[in-house]
Amino acid sequence: MALPNNNLEQVVTYQASSLAYLLNLNCLVSTANTQFKDFEKREANLGDTISFDKPPRYVTNDSLIAQFQESEHREHTLTVNKAANTAYAFNVQQFIFNVRDYMEKFGKAATAELSAKVEADVASNALTHTYRFYGDGKTAIKSYGDLAQMLANYRNYGATQDSPKVYLPDMAIPSIINSGLSQFVLDRNKETANSWELGNFARAQFYQSNLLPIHLAGDCGNAGTVLTVESTNDPSGKNITQLTLSGVGDKKSANAFKANDLIQFQDSPSSNLRYLTFIGHQPSAQPVQCRVIKDAASDDKGNVTINIFPALVADSSTAHQNITTNIVKGMQIKALPNHRAGLIVGGNALYIGMPRLPEEVPFPTANKSDSDTGVSIRMYYGSLFGQNQRGFVHDVIWGSTLVDEYAMRVVFPV
Repeated sequence: MALPNNNLEQVVTYQASSLAYLLNLNCLVSTANTQFKDFEKREANLGDTISFDKPPRYVTNDSLIAQFQESEHREHTLTVNKAANTAYAFNVQQFIFNVRDYMEKFGKAATAELSAKVEADVASNALTHTYRFYGDGKTAIKSYGDLAQMLANYRNYGATQDSPKVYLPDMAIPSIINSGLSQFVLDRNKETANSWELGNFARAQFYQSNLLPIHLAGDCGNAGTVLTVESTNDPSGKNITQLTLSGVGDKKSANAFKANDLIQFQDSPSSNLRYLTFIGHQPSAQPVQCRVIKDAASDDKGNVTINIFPALVADSSTAHQNITTNIVKGMQIKALPNHRAGLIVGGNALYIGMPRLPEEVPFPTANKSDSDTGVSIRMYYGSLFGQNQRGFVHDVIWGSTLVDEYAMRVVFPV
């Protein structure tokens, strides 16, 4: 293994630098639900999985005559499926004369880099585990009125009693604060590492991030195309997970839709489709929105078939009923264009599992949680036998997930 071409100054001593680290705003890792304490304390490997239950769902019958229904154990799974490391090496002379007294700085820089990798991955749940959204991807969200409407939409569908967490792009914050002047007050007396904390508004806790993901939409979303429903996988309306649409155009598009595109059914004189409240199954004010779960190409006639989440159910006999009327031919949908994805989460439904890694025998090993970044990492070091090289490795494994019905994507123009 070749030694990296280190650029180290030949000086007698190193003085502590007055320059701070260019830290990222790691708000999601720091505020996510890490209740799996025992899971984090034990050693684990990639592929280890834990499950947690979600509240059961029922339907109420308009009668004193009992109509017994099945009880379904609903669960959600978190799998430790990601790994990352930051590694660096020195020769013995570099370590003795240039590096040994400066290792804390090198280690801190490596940890900060590693934490940003984990944070960005956790933030990607805003794309992969949301189906409802606020914003059109073209109009900026920049006022208190926008935030109030966003939270009203989120709660109208059904929400937990606790204060939801709202994660917004840092570049959107100045115009929002300017619209409300002193209403949206930054938390004071916080350490620099917690500068992502903004404050409270409308019974929600707000955070800012510079690592929220960008979604690159398919051709239909970027073109603003209005598509028409031709058929579904289940005309009975009991479990619609697939829509066949027309109107893409007269040319075949390989990228008509991309995975994690968001669509919304459009109102028309003949159809104003709405979601039912998640509990109670009453008509809400929310339009029906879905996530496309995999890429879809159109044919040369302008037709495309998309797979969607969640399943749209119009059967009133089941607890999974979630729409006011059947999906029928002629209904229309639109998809969002490219956008940056903010996030609303209630009920502590964003989970992270970061178990300990085993000892890297025969090398000295330490497992530690970094207080600034919220990342639990392993560090080990050693020398290549018979070679002039000493290496250091910081690594971590993790898994994260978000319960879809507890979340909503907040859509900002790119």
